[in-house]
Amino acid sequence: MKALKFFMIKMLLFSAIAAQAQVSVNVNIGTPPLWGPAGYNEVRYYYLPDVESYYDVHATQFICFVNGEWVHRDRLPSRYKGYDLYGGYKVVMTDYHGTAPYVHFKDHKSKYAKGYRGQVQHTIGEKPGKGHSDSKDSDKSNHEKGKKEGQGNGNSKKK
Repeated sequence: MKALKFFMIKMLLFSAIAAQAQVSVNVNIGTPPLWGPAGYNEVRYYYLPDVESYYDVHATQFICFVNGEWVHRDRLPSRYKGYDLYGGYKVVMTDYHGTAPYVHFKDHKSKYAKGYRGQVQHTIGEKPGKGHSDSKDSDKSNHEKGKKEGQGNGNSKKK
């Protein structure tokens, strides 16, 4: 009888502890990259006109045309080795919800040719090595500098 009471008390304690225990799993699927445009946390794809590629925010991979097929890669192909993701323009694909944005590539390539610049964009994070200045002031001064010199900073509108 004592063994049964002990077993019952042990089960009650175990049940109480198990009921209070919480499992917390934090998976950052769909977290936009720091070089991504600010204000679009719910978007899955960006089109990168300068490199004619896509970025899948959920999969954290680039989708590029390599050797005649669209491939998913962690990095851009080596031919884009010097490409600045922070300065390059990102077309935010707010109207596409499928799994293969490249089916519309001909339209995207035509509408957003290399060098395309739409509305001014601010990245989510600061470019590494840029310093600790206020990013809004820094972006503004770079934008103004580009206007004065007749050049864009990767964020100005195409004329």
